Amino acid sequence: MSGNASDRELLELVLTQVSKLTMDVDGMKSDMTNMHNEIQIGFNQVNERIDKVEKTVVKIEHEHGEKLSALFDGYKQNSDKLDRIEAEVTKHEEIILRRVR
Repeated sequence: MSGNASDRELLELVLTQVSKLTMDVDGMKSDMTNMHNEIQIGFNQVNERIDKVEKTVVKIEHEHGEKLSALFDGYKQNSDKLDRIEAEVTKHEEIILRRVR
């Protein structure tokens, strides 16, 4: 019978250890679930910020495109005006040169 008592003690010890391991694994599962949820929340926040940044970049690109277009139009107008002025100056130079000769 002493063998039986030893077997029971060993079985109880194994059951106690398995129970502790089961509780540890359950705790780890819970921790992993919490970590997963926190990571998902973090990813969602990052995605929201990326969406905001993308919208801001698109807005900036659009606004800068309009401004560059306006600047180009202004440059073109100035260039055309300078061409007209140069043509007028050339005419006046020709008139002056004819009178001087």
